Amino acid sequence: MKTIILHSQDLAIAKLVAQHIGADIQQKRTHFRFTTNKIIDLNALREVFKLDFNFVPEGFLSNQVALFVSDMDSTLINIECIDEIADFANLKPQVADITERAMQGELDFDRSLVERVALLKGLEVSVLERVYTDKLQVNPGGQVLIKFLNDRKIKSAVVSGGFTYFADQLAQDIGLDYSRANVLAVNEGRLTGVTQGDIINAQAKADFIDELCKKHSLERSQVIAVGDGANDLAMMKIAGLSVAYHAKSIVASQADIAINVGGLDKIIDLFDE
Repeated sequence: MKTIILHSQDLAIAKLVAQHIGADIQQKRTHFRFTTNKIIDLNALREVFKLDFNFVPEGFLSNQVALFVSDMDSTLINIECIDEIADFANLKPQVADITERAMQGELDFDRSLVERVALLKGLEVSVLERVYTDKLQVNPGGQVLIKFLNDRKIKSAVVSGGFTYFADQLAQDIGLDYSRANVLAVNEGRLTGVTQGDIINAQAKADFIDELCKKHSLERSQVIAVGDGANDLAMMKIAGLSVAYHAKSIVASQADIAINVGGLDKIIDLFDE
């Protein structure tokens, strides 16, 4: 038997879904579930009802989850920070194009980051605060999700191919336990156009999960990893549960769970048994 989650609280729609697929319906606190032994095309359901549907992954035990790790840009937050920084140099379209191609998996991430950061050379460091204050927002449902995780004593982290200026401040502001990102080099109050230390790329993100698992004596199966771009695939692959959030097709097609309509709080539905 398969269990399908409808990430919605609309009873009328749930009844239509149950009729559409010929399955039993279960009303939960935050969503609906259906059990069936039929072959169900989730993409067809998503297209018909314009809502999020997912199978409950076989073997997933929500009470065993102990670590939540999320990508930052366009996942936990609404923007690509590097694109918005580039806006202050009147280079946003050029940088955003490179970012998009890197997230689609069309470009090598390390080289694309070096190229984009070089274009920021000479900008005043003060533009970072303007981006954080004026443009950065936590994506819908994000703060509700983090509170839920904190209440359950589940450790949480943000890991980013972006920058520590944003990741560290975000972690502090919304109550994450850990953050990891690239360090922008600065000289006399201006960006130098390079980063310091190792680049936080796809492998580094996966290594960060292993580092946290070792620190807290956890198994990878106890980790939920969330991302949207190609550089998130390595960490999503090793996690016990992978979630694609409003993600590129290359990511959504490989994730255990896909959230394409709702907010980050839809991840809570996986715990509401």
